[in-house]
Amino acid sequence: MRVSLSLRARALLALATAAVVPPLVILSVRRAGMESGVPLGVAMLVMLPLLAWLSAVWLAPLLRLTRALEGAVLSYRDGDFSLNLAPDGPRELVQLTRLHAELGQALREQRQHLAQRELLLDTVVQNTPVALVLTGPGGRIAIANLAARQLLGDGRSLAGLDYGAVIAPLPEALRDALAGDADQLFAVTLADGSEETFHHSTRAFRLQGQPHRLRLLRRMTRELSRAEVATWKRVIRVLSHELNNSLAPISSLAHSGAELARRGSSERLPQVLASIGERAAHLHGFLSGYAAFAKLPAPRREAVEWAHFLNHLGTLGEFNLDGELPAQPGWFDPAQIGQALLNLIKNAHESGSDPDEIALRLALAGTELRIEVLDRGPGMSEAVLAQALLPFYSTKRSEPGSQGGTGLGLALAREIAEAHDGRIALGNRDGGGLRVVISLPQAR
Repeated sequence: MRVSLSLRARALLALATAAVVPPLVILSVRRAGMESGVPLGVAMLVMLPLLAWLSAVWLAPLLRLTRALEGAVLSYRDGDFSLNLAPDGPRELVQLTRLHAELGQALREQRQHLAQRELLLDTVVQNTPVALVLTGPGGRIAIANLAARQLLGDGRSLAGLDYGAVIAPLPEALRDALAGDADQLFAVTLADGSEETFHHSTRAFRLQGQPHRLRLLRRMTRELSRAEVATWKRVIRVLSHELNNSLAPISSLAHSGAELARRGSSERLPQVLASIGERAAHLHGFLSGYAAFAKLPAPRREAVEWAHFLNHLGTLGEFNLDGELPAQPGWFDPAQIGQALLNLIKNAHESGSDPDEIALRLALAGTELRIEVLDRGPGMSEAVLAQALLPFYSTKRSEPGSQGGTGLGLALAREIAEAHDGRIALGNRDGGGLRVVISLPQAR
Protein backbone atom coordinates (compact mmCIF):
# COMPACT_ATOMS: atom_id res chain seq x y z
CA MET A 1 0.00 0.00 0.00
CA ARG A 2 1.41 3.36 -1.02
CA VAL A 3 1.49 6.01 1.67
CA SER A 4 1.21 9.65 0.47
CA LEU A 5 2.78 12.19 2.77
CA SER A 6 1.62 15.78 2.93
CA LEU A 7 3.91 18.62 1.93
CA ARG A 8 4.30 19.65 5.58
CA ALA A 9 5.25 16.10 6.62
CA ARG A 10 7.81 15.92 3.82
CA ALA A 11 9.35 19.24 4.88
CA LEU A 12 9.52 18.13 8.51
CA LEU A 13 11.09 14.80 7.45
CA ALA A 14 13.73 16.63 5.39
CA LEU A 15 14.57 18.92 8.32
CA ALA A 16 14.80 15.95 10.67
CA THR A 17 17.11 14.15 8.26
CA ALA A 18 19.32 17.24 7.98
CA ALA A 19 19.45 17.51 11.78
CA VAL A 20 20.05 13.86 12.64
CA VAL A 21 22.26 12.45 9.88
CA PRO A 22 25.27 14.82 10.22
CA PRO A 23 25.80 14.15 13.98
CA LEU A 24 25.52 10.42 13.36
CA VAL A 25 28.07 10.57 10.56
CA ILE A 26 30.46 12.66 12.65
CA LEU A 27 30.15 10.30 15.61
CA SER A 28 30.80 7.28 13.41
CA VAL A 29 33.91 8.86 11.87
CA ARG A 30 35.36 9.77 15.28
CA ARG A 31 34.89 6.28 16.59
CA ALA A 32 36.84 5.07 13.60
CA GLY A 33 39.76 7.15 14.83
CA MET A 34 39.96 9.59 11.96
CA GLU A 35 41.58 13.01 12.31
CA SER A 36 39.60 16.04 13.47
CA GLY A 37 37.98 17.90 10.63
CA VAL A 38 37.57 14.77 8.61
CA PRO A 39 34.22 13.88 10.20
CA LEU A 40 32.69 17.19 9.13
CA GLY A 41 33.87 16.71 5.56
CA VAL A 42 32.54 13.17 5.46
CA ALA A 43 29.21 14.36 6.87
CA MET A 44 28.93 16.96 4.14
CA LEU A 45 29.76 14.41 1.43
CA VAL A 46 27.04 12.15 2.77
CA MET A 47 24.38 14.83 3.40
CA LEU A 48 24.54 16.82 0.20
CA PRO A 49 23.77 13.93 -2.19
CA LEU A 50 21.18 12.59 0.25
CA LEU A 51 19.37 15.93 0.51
CA ALA A 52 19.60 16.44 -3.25
CA TRP A 53 18.05 13.02 -3.86
CA LEU A 54 15.33 13.60 -1.28
CA SER A 55 14.55 17.03 -2.77
CA ALA A 56 14.30 15.59 -6.27
CA VAL A 57 12.06 12.74 -5.12
CA TRP A 58 9.77 14.89 -3.00
CA LEU A 59 9.56 17.86 -5.42
CA ALA A 60 8.97 15.73 -8.51
CA PRO A 61 5.12 15.60 -8.06
CA LEU A 62 4.99 19.35 -7.52
CA LEU A 63 7.07 20.02 -10.65
CA ARG A 64 4.92 17.63 -12.69
CA LEU A 65 1.77 19.33 -11.44
CA THR A 66 3.22 22.78 -12.21
CA ARG A 67 3.96 21.77 -15.82
CA ALA A 68 0.53 20.16 -16.13
CA LEU A 69 -1.16 23.31 -14.79
CA GLU A 70 0.81 25.43 -17.24
CA GLY A 71 -0.44 23.27 -20.10
CA ALA A 72 -4.00 23.43 -18.74
CA VAL A 73 -3.90 27.24 -18.52
CA LEU A 74 -2.67 27.45 -22.12
CA SER A 75 -5.49 25.09 -23.18
CA TYR A 76 -8.04 27.23 -21.34
CA ARG A 77 -6.70 30.29 -23.12
CA ASP A 78 -7.33 28.54 -26.44
CA GLY A 79 -10.84 27.56 -25.36
CA ASP A 80 -10.08 23.87 -24.73
CA PHE A 81 -11.46 22.73 -21.37
CA SER A 82 -11.04 18.99 -21.94
CA LEU A 83 -7.60 18.57 -20.26
CA ASN A 84 -7.72 16.64 -16.99
CA LEU A 85 -4.84 16.19 -14.53
CA ALA A 86 -4.00 12.81 -12.98
CA PRO A 87 -3.95 12.89 -9.15
CA ASP A 88 -0.37 12.35 -7.95
CA GLY A 89 1.86 13.24 -5.03
CA PRO A 90 0.97 14.72 -1.65
CA ARG A 91 -2.57 15.04 -0.44
CA GLU A 92 -2.62 18.80 -1.11
CA LEU A 93 -1.69 18.26 -4.74
CA VAL A 94 -4.24 15.47 -5.13
CA GLN A 95 -6.92 17.80 -3.74
CA LEU A 96 -5.77 20.54 -6.14
CA THR A 97 -6.07 18.21 -9.14
CA ARG A 98 -9.58 17.23 -8.03
CA LEU A 99 -10.58 20.91 -7.78
CA HIS A 100 -9.05 21.47 -11.21
CA ALA A 101 -11.12 18.61 -12.62
CA GLU A 102 -14.29 20.14 -11.11
CA LEU A 103 -13.36 23.54 -12.60
CA GLY A 104 -12.83 22.00 -16.03
CA GLN A 105 -16.19 20.21 -15.81
CA ALA A 106 -17.96 23.46 -14.78
CA LEU A 107 -16.30 25.37 -17.64
CA ARG A 108 -17.29 22.67 -20.14
CA GLU A 109 -20.90 22.76 -18.96
CA GLN A 110 -20.99 26.57 -19.10
CA ARG A 111 -19.51 26.56 -22.60
CA GLN A 112 -22.09 23.99 -23.69
CA HIS A 113 -24.89 26.12 -22.23
CA LEU A 114 -23.46 29.22 -23.94
CA ALA A 115 -23.21 27.35 -27.25
CA GLN A 116 -26.84 26.25 -26.93
CA ARG A 117 -27.93 29.80 -26.10
CA GLU A 118 -25.92 31.22 -29.00
CA LEU A 119 -27.46 28.66 -31.33
CA LEU A 120 -30.94 29.52 -30.07
CA LEU A 121 -30.26 33.26 -30.36
CA ASP A 122 -28.79 32.88 -33.84
CA THR A 123 -31.81 30.81 -34.92
CA VAL A 124 -34.20 33.45 -33.59
CA VAL A 125 -32.21 36.33 -35.14
CA GLN A 126 -31.85 34.64 -38.53
CA ASN A 127 -35.51 33.61 -38.79
CA THR A 128 -37.20 36.74 -37.44
CA PRO A 129 -39.05 38.78 -40.08
CA VAL A 130 -37.48 41.95 -38.66
CA ALA A 131 -34.37 42.95 -40.62
CA LEU A 132 -31.44 43.26 -38.19
CA VAL A 133 -28.10 44.88 -38.97
CA LEU A 134 -25.27 45.32 -36.44
CA THR A 135 -22.42 47.62 -37.47
CA GLY A 136 -19.10 47.86 -35.69
CA PRO A 137 -16.18 50.31 -35.72
CA GLY A 138 -15.57 51.92 -39.09
CA GLY A 139 -19.13 51.23 -40.27
CA ARG A 140 -18.43 47.58 -41.10
CA ILE A 141 -21.37 45.17 -40.88
CA ALA A 142 -20.80 42.62 -38.13
CA ILE A 143 -24.16 40.80 -38.26
CA ALA A 144 -26.98 40.86 -40.82
CA ASN A 145 -29.79 38.33 -40.51
CA LEU A 146 -31.62 36.64 -43.38
CA ALA A 147 -34.33 39.33 -43.62
CA ALA A 148 -31.65 42.06 -43.81
CA ARG A 149 -29.72 40.16 -46.49
CA GLN A 150 -32.85 39.75 -48.60
CA LEU A 151 -33.89 43.39 -48.21
CA LEU A 152 -30.48 45.07 -48.51
CA GLY A 153 -28.30 42.63 -50.45
CA ASP A 154 -30.52 40.38 -52.61
CA GLY A 155 -29.80 37.48 -50.28
CA ARG A 156 -25.98 37.66 -50.33
CA SER A 157 -23.89 37.77 -47.18
CA LEU A 158 -23.27 41.29 -45.85
CA ALA A 159 -20.82 40.51 -43.04
CA GLY A 160 -17.65 42.56 -43.33
CA LEU A 161 -19.01 44.95 -45.98
CA ASP A 162 -19.10 48.72 -45.63
CA TYR A 163 -22.57 49.75 -44.39
CA GLY A 164 -22.65 52.98 -46.41
CA ALA A 165 -21.81 51.13 -49.62
CA VAL A 166 -24.53 48.53 -48.96
CA ILE A 167 -27.35 51.10 -48.50
CA ALA A 168 -26.17 53.43 -51.30
CA PRO A 169 -28.18 51.75 -54.14
CA LEU A 170 -31.40 51.45 -52.08
CA PRO A 171 -34.51 53.59 -52.74
CA GLU A 172 -34.08 57.12 -51.42
CA ALA A 173 -36.59 56.93 -48.56
CA LEU A 174 -35.15 53.64 -47.34
CA ARG A 175 -31.58 54.88 -47.70
CA ASP A 176 -32.28 58.10 -45.81
CA ALA A 177 -33.95 56.22 -42.95
CA LEU A 178 -31.12 53.69 -42.63
CA ALA A 179 -28.51 56.46 -42.78
CA GLY A 180 -30.18 58.40 -39.97
CA ASP A 181 -30.09 57.81 -36.24
CA ALA A 182 -33.78 58.40 -35.47
CA ASP A 183 -36.73 56.05 -34.99
CA GLN A 184 -39.28 56.67 -37.70
CA LEU A 185 -42.13 55.28 -39.78
CA PHE A 186 -41.97 55.74 -43.56
CA ALA A 187 -43.21 54.32 -46.87
CA VAL A 188 -41.05 53.01 -49.71
CA THR A 189 -41.80 52.00 -53.30
CA LEU A 190 -39.81 48.81 -53.88
CA ALA A 191 -38.18 47.62 -57.12
CA ASP A 192 -41.21 45.44 -57.99
CA GLY A 193 -43.49 48.50 -57.81
CA SER A 194 -45.15 47.54 -54.53
CA GLU A 195 -45.39 50.04 -51.71
CA GLU A 196 -44.22 48.95 -48.28
CA THR A 197 -44.38 50.76 -44.96
CA PHE A 198 -41.40 50.26 -42.63
CA HIS A 199 -40.57 51.19 -39.08
CA HIS A 200 -36.88 51.88 -38.41
CA SER A 201 -35.39 51.88 -34.93
CA THR A 202 -31.74 52.14 -33.94
CA ARG A 203 -29.62 52.14 -30.80
CA ALA A 204 -25.90 52.76 -30.19
CA PHE A 205 -23.91 50.86 -27.56
CA ARG A 206 -20.40 49.62 -26.79
CA LEU A 207 -19.46 45.97 -27.27
CA GLN A 208 -16.08 44.80 -25.95
CA GLY A 209 -15.10 48.44 -25.63
CA GLN A 210 -15.87 49.23 -29.29
CA PRO A 211 -18.77 51.42 -30.56
CA HIS A 212 -21.55 49.47 -32.29
CA ARG A 213 -24.97 50.38 -33.66
CA LEU A 214 -27.95 48.06 -33.97
CA ARG A 215 -30.64 48.80 -36.57
CA LEU A 216 -34.03 47.10 -36.80
CA LEU A 217 -36.25 47.47 -39.87
CA ARG A 218 -39.76 46.10 -39.56
CA ARG A 219 -42.35 45.77 -42.31
CA MET A 220 -45.55 47.39 -41.09
CA THR A 221 -47.90 47.10 -44.09
CA ARG A 222 -49.78 44.05 -42.82
CA GLU A 223 -49.95 45.38 -39.26
CA LEU A 224 -51.17 48.73 -40.56
CA SER A 225 -53.84 47.02 -42.65
CA ARG A 226 -55.13 45.19 -39.60
CA ALA A 227 -54.97 48.42 -37.64
CA GLU A 228 -56.91 50.22 -40.37
CA VAL A 229 -59.69 47.63 -40.17
CA ALA A 230 -59.81 48.08 -36.42
CA THR A 231 -59.79 51.84 -36.96
CA TRP A 232 -62.78 51.76 -39.28
CA LYS A 233 -64.66 49.63 -36.77
CA ARG A 234 -63.85 52.25 -34.16
CA VAL A 235 -65.04 54.98 -36.54
CA ILE A 236 -68.36 53.20 -37.02
CA ARG A 237 -68.75 52.97 -33.25
CA VAL A 238 -67.92 56.68 -32.85
CA LEU A 239 -70.35 57.73 -35.57
CA SER A 240 -73.08 55.48 -34.20
CA HIS A 241 -72.56 56.86 -30.72
CA GLU A 242 -72.63 60.46 -31.94
CA LEU A 243 -75.69 59.91 -34.13
CA ASN A 244 -77.57 58.28 -31.29
CA ASN A 245 -76.58 61.09 -28.91
CA SER A 246 -77.99 63.66 -31.33
CA LEU A 247 -80.94 61.84 -32.86
CA ALA A 248 -82.40 60.66 -29.55
CA PRO A 249 -82.82 64.24 -28.18
CA ILE A 250 -84.11 65.44 -31.57
CA SER A 251 -86.72 62.68 -31.61
CA SER A 252 -87.73 63.46 -28.04
CA LEU A 253 -87.92 67.21 -28.72
CA ALA A 254 -89.95 66.62 -31.89
CA HIS A 255 -92.42 64.50 -29.93
CA SER A 256 -92.63 67.19 -27.24
CA GLY A 257 -93.20 69.88 -29.89
CA ALA A 258 -95.96 67.86 -31.53
CA GLU A 259 -97.63 67.34 -28.15
CA LEU A 260 -97.41 71.07 -27.35
CA ALA A 261 -98.92 71.92 -30.76
CA ARG A 262 -101.76 69.45 -30.19
CA ARG A 263 -102.50 71.06 -26.85
CA GLY A 264 -102.29 74.57 -28.28
CA SER A 265 -99.36 75.52 -25.95
CA SER A 266 -97.40 77.56 -28.46
CA GLU A 267 -95.36 79.59 -25.95
CA ARG A 268 -92.77 76.79 -25.52
CA LEU A 269 -92.61 75.78 -29.19
CA PRO A 270 -89.84 78.32 -30.08
CA GLN A 271 -87.62 76.92 -27.33
CA VAL A 272 -88.21 73.33 -28.48
CA LEU A 273 -87.54 74.21 -32.11
CA ALA A 274 -84.36 76.13 -31.14
CA SER A 275 -83.10 73.06 -29.23
CA ILE A 276 -83.81 70.88 -32.27
CA GLY A 277 -81.89 73.34 -34.43
CA GLU A 278 -78.90 73.35 -32.07
CA ARG A 279 -78.69 69.55 -32.02
CA ALA A 280 -79.05 69.39 -35.81
CA ALA A 281 -76.31 72.04 -36.25
CA HIS A 282 -74.04 70.12 -33.90
CA LEU A 283 -74.61 66.89 -35.83
CA HIS A 284 -74.04 68.67 -39.15
CA GLY A 285 -70.71 70.13 -37.94
CA PHE A 286 -69.59 66.77 -36.61
CA LEU A 287 -70.32 64.93 -39.86
CA SER A 288 -68.87 67.75 -42.00
CA GLY A 289 -65.51 67.40 -40.27
CA TYR A 290 -65.30 63.73 -41.13
CA ALA A 291 -66.69 64.25 -44.63
CA ALA A 292 -63.98 66.82 -45.37
CA PHE A 293 -61.37 64.17 -44.66
CA ALA A 294 -63.11 61.57 -46.82
CA LYS A 295 -63.63 63.98 -49.76
CA LEU A 296 -60.17 65.48 -50.11
CA PRO A 297 -60.07 67.06 -53.59
CA ALA A 298 -57.18 66.57 -55.99
CA PRO A 299 -54.43 69.14 -55.31
CA ARG A 300 -54.14 72.17 -57.58
CA ARG A 301 -50.41 72.76 -57.77
CA GLU A 302 -49.01 76.21 -58.42
CA ALA A 303 -45.85 78.22 -57.82
CA VAL A 304 -45.83 79.37 -54.20
CA GLU A 305 -43.81 82.36 -52.99
CA TRP A 306 -42.42 81.47 -49.59
CA ALA A 307 -42.69 84.86 -47.90
CA HIS A 308 -46.43 85.27 -48.56
CA PHE A 309 -47.16 81.60 -47.78
CA LEU A 310 -45.33 81.63 -44.45
CA ASN A 311 -46.74 85.00 -43.40
CA HIS A 312 -50.26 83.67 -43.90
CA LEU A 313 -49.40 80.43 -42.09
CA GLY A 314 -47.92 82.43 -39.20
CA THR A 315 -51.23 84.21 -38.62
CA LEU A 316 -52.87 80.83 -38.02
CA GLY A 317 -50.20 79.08 -35.94
CA GLU A 318 -47.13 80.31 -34.08
CA PHE A 319 -43.75 78.86 -35.12
CA ASN A 320 -40.11 79.86 -35.73
CA LEU A 321 -38.37 79.55 -39.07
CA ASP A 322 -35.22 77.42 -38.78
CA GLY A 323 -32.71 78.18 -41.53
CA GLU A 324 -32.97 80.06 -44.80
CA LEU A 325 -35.82 79.96 -47.27
CA PRO A 326 -35.29 78.03 -50.51
CA ALA A 327 -34.24 80.21 -53.43
CA GLN A 328 -36.88 78.70 -55.70
CA PRO A 329 -40.65 78.93 -55.17
CA GLY A 330 -42.49 75.84 -54.00
CA TRP A 331 -44.71 73.79 -56.30
CA PHE A 332 -47.79 72.49 -54.47
CA ASP A 333 -51.38 73.29 -53.52
CA PRO A 334 -50.93 76.12 -50.97
CA ALA A 335 -54.34 75.60 -49.36
CA GLN A 336 -53.84 71.87 -48.77
CA ILE A 337 -50.20 72.05 -47.69
CA GLY A 338 -51.05 75.01 -45.49
CA GLN A 339 -53.80 72.94 -43.83
CA ALA A 340 -51.41 70.02 -43.34
CA LEU A 341 -48.74 72.26 -41.77
CA LEU A 342 -51.32 73.98 -39.61
CA ASN A 343 -52.38 70.58 -38.23
CA LEU A 344 -48.77 69.67 -37.52
CA ILE A 345 -48.04 73.00 -35.83
CA LYS A 346 -51.20 72.63 -33.74
CA ASN A 347 -50.09 69.14 -32.68
CA ALA A 348 -46.67 70.54 -31.75
CA HIS A 349 -48.27 73.13 -29.47
CA GLU A 350 -50.58 70.53 -27.93
CA SER A 351 -47.58 68.24 -27.23
CA GLY A 352 -46.51 70.49 -24.37
CA SER A 353 -43.44 71.80 -26.18
CA ASP A 354 -42.09 75.25 -25.38
CA PRO A 355 -43.58 77.49 -28.11
CA ASP A 356 -40.11 78.92 -28.76
CA GLU A 357 -38.89 75.39 -29.61
CA ILE A 358 -41.50 74.83 -32.33
CA ALA A 359 -39.80 75.35 -35.68
CA LEU A 360 -40.40 74.99 -39.40
CA ARG A 361 -37.48 74.00 -41.63
CA LEU A 362 -37.48 74.09 -45.44
CA ALA A 363 -34.90 72.56 -47.77
CA LEU A 364 -34.63 71.63 -51.44
CA ALA A 365 -32.77 68.37 -52.11
CA GLY A 366 -32.54 67.93 -55.87
CA THR A 367 -36.10 67.79 -57.18
CA GLU A 368 -37.62 67.16 -53.75
CA LEU A 369 -38.85 69.66 -51.17
CA ARG A 370 -38.49 68.69 -47.51
CA ILE A 371 -40.70 70.49 -44.98
CA GLU A 372 -39.94 69.66 -41.35
CA VAL A 373 -42.01 70.57 -38.31
CA LEU A 374 -39.95 70.27 -35.11
CA ASP A 375 -40.90 70.43 -31.45
CA ARG A 376 -39.44 69.61 -28.06
CA GLY A 377 -42.37 67.74 -26.57
CA PRO A 378 -42.20 64.20 -25.14
CA GLY A 379 -42.06 62.58 -28.58
CA MET A 380 -43.87 59.31 -29.29
CA SER A 381 -43.40 55.73 -28.23
CA GLU A 382 -42.81 53.10 -30.91
CA ALA A 383 -46.39 51.86 -30.51
CA VAL A 384 -47.78 55.35 -31.13
CA LEU A 385 -45.37 55.99 -34.02
CA ALA A 386 -46.64 52.84 -35.70
CA GLN A 387 -50.27 54.06 -35.62
CA ALA A 388 -50.07 57.85 -35.51
CA LEU A 389 -50.75 58.25 -39.24
CA LEU A 390 -53.89 56.11 -39.17
CA PRO A 391 -57.22 57.91 -39.57
CA PHE A 392 -59.07 58.53 -36.29
CA TYR A 393 -56.16 57.33 -34.16
CA SER A 394 -55.64 59.80 -31.33
CA THR A 395 -54.03 59.84 -27.90
CA LYS A 396 -55.80 63.07 -26.97
CA ARG A 397 -59.14 63.43 -25.26
CA SER A 398 -61.78 65.37 -27.14
CA GLU A 399 -65.27 66.59 -26.59
CA PRO A 400 -67.97 65.23 -28.92
CA GLY A 401 -68.12 67.26 -32.08
CA SER A 402 -64.75 69.00 -31.57
CA GLN A 403 -61.89 68.63 -34.02
CA GLY A 404 -59.21 68.17 -31.35
CA GLY A 405 -58.65 64.55 -30.54
CA THR A 406 -60.52 63.18 -33.58
CA GLY A 407 -57.33 61.62 -34.93
CA LEU A 408 -57.58 63.45 -38.27
CA GLY A 409 -54.63 65.87 -38.03
CA LEU A 410 -51.75 63.56 -38.93
CA ALA A 411 -53.93 61.35 -41.13
CA LEU A 412 -55.04 64.39 -43.15
CA ALA A 413 -51.42 65.52 -43.49
CA ARG A 414 -50.56 62.07 -44.78
CA GLU A 415 -53.42 62.12 -47.29
CA ILE A 416 -52.37 65.56 -48.54
CA ALA A 417 -48.71 64.53 -48.89
CA GLU A 418 -49.60 61.35 -50.77
CA ALA A 419 -52.04 63.26 -53.00
CA HIS A 420 -49.02 65.38 -54.01
CA ASP A 421 -47.12 62.13 -54.82
CA GLY A 422 -45.05 62.73 -51.70
CA ARG A 423 -44.74 61.09 -48.33
CA ILE A 424 -44.66 61.89 -44.63
CA ALA A 425 -42.40 60.43 -41.94
CA LEU A 426 -42.38 60.71 -38.15
CA GLY A 427 -39.37 60.33 -35.90
CA ASN A 428 -38.20 61.19 -32.40
CA ARG A 429 -35.46 63.82 -32.14
CA ASP A 430 -32.23 63.46 -30.23
CA GLY A 431 -32.67 65.31 -26.97
CA GLY A 432 -36.46 64.89 -27.00
CA GLY A 433 -39.26 66.02 -29.24
CA LEU A 434 -40.79 64.98 -32.54
CA ARG A 435 -39.78 65.57 -36.15
CA VAL A 436 -42.45 65.37 -38.86
CA VAL A 437 -41.08 65.49 -42.41
CA ILE A 438 -43.23 66.06 -45.51
CA SER A 439 -41.37 65.32 -48.75
CA LEU A 440 -42.89 66.69 -51.96
CA PRO A 441 -41.64 66.26 -55.54
CA GLN A 442 -41.00 69.61 -57.25
CA ALA A 443 -40.86 68.49 -60.90
CA ARG A 444 -43.30 70.62 -62.91
